[in-house]
Amino acid sequence: MKKGLFKKIVTAITVGALTLSITACGKNTKGVSADGSDGALAKVKKSGKLVVGTSADFPPYEFHKEVNGKDEIVGFDIEIAKEIAKDLGVKLEIKDMSFDGLLGALSTGNVDMVIAGMTPDAERSKSVDFSKIYYEAEQTMLIRAEDKDKYTGVEALTGKKIGAQKGSIQEGIAKEQIKDSQVKGLGKITNLVLELKNKKVDGVVMETVVAKSYAAANKDLAVVNFKFQENSEEKGAAVAVKKGSKDFAEQINKTLDRLMNEKAIEKLVIDANNQVDIKE
Repeated sequence: MKKGLFKKIVTAITVGALTLSITACGKNTKGVSADGSDGALAKVKKSGKLVVGTSADFPPYEFHKEVNGKDEIVGFDIEIAKEIAKDLGVKLEIKDMSFDGLLGALSTGNVDMVIAGMTPDAERSKSVDFSKIYYEAEQTMLIRAEDKDKYTGVEALTGKKIGAQKGSIQEGIAKEQIKDSQVKGLGKITNLVLELKNKKVDGVVMETVVAKSYAAANKDLAVVNFKFQENSEEKGAAVAVKKGSKDFAEQINKTLDRLMNEKAIEKLVIDANNQVDIKE
């Protein structure tokens, strides 16, 4: 090998190593810059767009609905995402995909955050970071006010006609936790409430916040004084962001804190439930 050529090769290797070193110092494997700023948050602000991954098959969190003749993704998760984007001063883009592909899309940068009624369990927390819990759904039952003293526990509902939203977790609770129940599944909460008022069912299983809303608006309705068992020790929903995105998660938490202090999330849940219309 010629001496001149050898020097050129050594120089090229040295420059390459120096470049890699500078790049590694500028950004670590968690997406955080050397100055401590959050790469994920910086990306969103620079692009002027928040790309959100969801799985729009989980009403009232997120679901498809025809609005003014156009198919749209709606739900209270989507409304929360709009508030996060507004506080960041950016536009919102929703990407609908299968639930099991959401975290992969987050890790590869295909989406900036995930909001899909996702529980921040230990396994998921290994690969992504989560915001604080923004919603915990407790399940109860809406009944006629005249029956409030009759239904003091789940046992008192044995063999009763129970209404629940079709295809929902409430329908599963009605079948699994109420012995010998005769479950009637309908697509809309409003129709179930009418069935209750007309004495076609004895009670309707629904989320507590929704049941309380209907009871407050209808003097002939009431909420039972018990709740159904949780199906899992892990409960609640949180927003997922790429691992190491501390600043981004904190920014999201600021929006969630604001919404919770304003008690806006409960209203968003109720509004979303009223929009659910599952075809029979």
